Amino acid sequence: MAVVEIKVPVFSESVSEGSLLAWSKKVGDKVSRGDVLIEIETDKVVLEVTALADGVLTQTMKGEGDIVSSEELLGQIDTEATAGAVAAPVAVAVTAAIPVAALSASSAEVPQSPAVRKMAAETGIDPATLEGTGKAGRVTKGDMLEAAAKPAPVAPVSTPSAVPVAISSVAPISGVRPEQRVPMSRIRARIAQRLKEVQNTAAILTTFNEVNMLPIMELRKKYQDAFVKKHGVKLGFMSFFVRAATEALKAFPLVNASIDGNDIIYHGFFDIGIAVSSERGLVVPILRDTDTLNLAQDEKEIAAYAVKAKNGKLTLEDMSGGTFSITNGGTFGSMLSTPILNQPQSAILGMHNIVERPVVENGQIVARPIMYVALSYDHRIIDGKEAVSFLVMVKNLLEDPARLILDL
Repeated sequence: MAVVEIKVPVFSESVSEGSLLAWSKKVGDKVSRGDVLIEIETDKVVLEVTALADGVLTQTMKGEGDIVSSEELLGQIDTEATAGAVAAPVAVAVTAAIPVAALSASSAEVPQSPAVRKMAAETGIDPATLEGTGKAGRVTKGDMLEAAAKPAPVAPVSTPSAVPVAISSVAPISGVRPEQRVPMSRIRARIAQRLKEVQNTAAILTTFNEVNMLPIMELRKKYQDAFVKKHGVKLGFMSFFVRAATEALKAFPLVNASIDGNDIIYHGFFDIGIAVSSERGLVVPILRDTDTLNLAQDEKEIAAYAVKAKNGKLTLEDMSGGTFSITNGGTFGSMLSTPILNQPQSAILGMHNIVERPVVENGQIVARPIMYVALSYDHRIIDGKEAVSFLVMVKNLLEDPARLILDL
């Protein structure tokens, strides 16, 4: 027997442990090199553990929900075994509580985690009848909880009125005012911890301004087709903000600095985090050395990160570091907000929605597409003068985008 061990990947220094999600294979199943066997949720990302060789999954040492650390043994693959030759674990007795007729023939084909199978046994809900929100359409525990919280539809029953009929349905969790208790994911718990920590340590202040987006909108309209044809990606708004923020960071190095104890660390590079909302929570992938990138390179990297975030493929390296951040609440319709710092960074720029508003130009009231922008900063090292001046420079560059392109 040739055995290949399945181990937890090596975590970065900032990650000490992770929680196992569901196995995608069961003992006795054939696996191929590169198959995703199980996922590990850390406080930053979800990591995939893949098969390192072709063979049969012969043993699993850890299950869904278990806490694991770097290089811990999870299971074994026998490269010489035959699929089906390994006896699978005996199903727990509770699964017998599900009537055979209650599950459709297709339910056996739907990959189910132990937690989903357990809830199916307890509630009688067939996972095959649900639209899964997990990877590859997999039904998750959250899908089952949502289904259990909804009263089951009652079909009309044709029967004599004198005979009482017992109709089986899933009752709301708490009567007519349903509620459910669901543990935070590791990522969500870490986000909550970090946001509270920054409020407790930093002296956060926010300054606001407004940007006339008409020049950028006209530029995009005029050159969008040519830009896409040459670079293979659309010209969006975020790349202009990255470029403007980078130039402003060069002019105001304190905004690009961070605090370490009683020391101020001035960073001689510009790594800008772009806040992205994903199914698992807020993530902030980093654009590295933005002073060396142009608009097209910015757009390509931003687009690639968006795809990785959507598919849960962001790595720890993608989100490590960063000297400044940009968040865009405007994609959800936000008019104004006070973004919170992403420590140890000392400032974050907030973008918002674009709305036509009346402004005065040359003594005339005209309608212009206006975006409110906000800069939250750590007042411990950044004074109001630097913060306001930084934001004014960002505004001026955005309202005259030729300066960004010509490096003026």
